[in-house]
Amino acid sequence: MGLFSRRSKEPEPVPHEAADPAPSETTPRDHGPWDVSEVEGIGKRVDLGSLWLPPRDGMELRMEVDRNTKVVTAAAVALGESRLQVQAFAAPKTEGVWDEIRAELAESVTKQGGTVDDVPGPFGRELLARLQVRTAEGRTGHRAVRFLGVDGPRWFLRAVLGGKAAVDPKAAEALEQVLADIVVVRGQEPRPPRDLLPLTVPGRPTTPAVQPPAAPRFDPLRRGPEITEIR
Repeated sequence: MGLFSRRSKEPEPVPHEAADPAPSETTPRDHGPWDVSEVEGIGKRVDLGSLWLPPRDGMELRMEVDRNTKVVTAAAVALGESRLQVQAFAAPKTEGVWDEIRAELAESVTKQGGTVDDVPGPFGRELLARLQVRTAEGRTGHRAVRFLGVDGPRWFLRAVLGGKAAVDPKAAEALEQVLADIVVVRGQEPRPPRDLLPLTVPGRPTTPAVQPPAAPRFDPLRRGPEITEIR
């Protein structure tokens, strides 16, 4: 996020040679998520296929697996009372998709009885949402979440912060740091925009014995299925 200052009505002339150079596309960033081309190897990150995830002390990693197709659909981590879910998708080469997806998310939340605010955050624009849910007692309640999105080179990373991180900025810092050090491995395969980039369970073979089902496409509000792998 940048800070903007107003110019005075009669600014003093600045010599050309003293002016600050305009930022270029190659200006280094101070945090990710990173493209694989921006890092030197995996380092200490955990290899999840299309995502390299930085571990943290006390962090629990869970791979969310579709019950029917057996496709790994998301990586989710828990740290204390906070949760982070991440998924990477294919995106067009020349433009980002977060603005469009953010609008779709906001519309879906409101149609389902929730509320949403589009606000600035540490990774750009994000959505603060209160999703309508049914409690165990059969009553209508709300669950707070933060939807974050990052447009990269031919990929889009969606992140969902839940639990305490959705309502307490201080509690969110640790998982925001995890998100800021994730690496996305897009691969060179042609993929239609919004196709889920393949994820793998750590320690399992990456080559299946049979042809896997097609990867699911982006669904803004879909949560990972209940069948999970725990590490």
